Amino acid sequence: METILKCSNLSKNFGNITALNNLDLDIPRGKIIGLLGPNASGKSTFLKICNELLTPTSGDIFISGYHPGIETKKIVSYLPERTYLNDWMKVSDIVDFFNDFYSNFNKEKAYDMLLKLKINPSDRLKTLSKGTKEKVQLILVMSRDAELYLLDEPIGGVDPAARDYILDTILSNYNENATIIISTHLISDIEKILDYIVFIKDGSVVFTKSVDEIREEHGKSVDSLFREVFKC
Repeated sequence: METILKCSNLSKNFGNITALNNLDLDIPRGKIIGLLGPNASGKSTFLKICNELLTPTSGDIFISGYHPGIETKKIVSYLPERTYLNDWMKVSDIVDFFNDFYSNFNKEKAYDMLLKLKINPSDRLKTLSKGTKEKVQLILVMSRDAELYLLDEPIGGVDPAARDYILDTILSNYNENATIIISTHLISDIEKILDYIVFIKDGSVVFTKSVDEIREEHGKSVDSLFREVFKC
């Protein structure tokens, strides 16, 4: 199975705090991966390193054979945990910006998703609710024809009624050779779309297995196994 992301002995320290601790991980192409762990386990730090927002203290990370940088930004589409869009802009302005900035951005796809979620492209962001802003941000990310999607809490700020549509949007808007890594606390909501899971704690991988193997070998849902492993 071809690998899209590989890291070896990846560590990140913030002063005396260790966010990632000699993390080893191989992520295959064409799969949806759940990156799961308790608070302060290193999930967001790992995703930021993948997107070159942070630099590792030590170790190696490769995405499609490249260290995070200019080449990987062409193929990685990243959804941060917090909204970063400018409130004064209209939704249509942001779509135009992404269309100009990313050669793999599909403007037609973006407008189609906005329509289905009943988001008016003429509205300014400052008039939108927090949940709607997060939907816009996800639409922008999933409208790119990327090789690797990094989604940090993609459904955390939206109402339960919209979650199924958002998950369907994730499933239907990436090609079969692309990989999606989803970090979330809402495991029961997303486990139906996952192929593999990675449990992470204190900056290290403690468990990784396919969802089918978990059900066959443990007879449990991913959510139940998570609660058992981390004693939630």
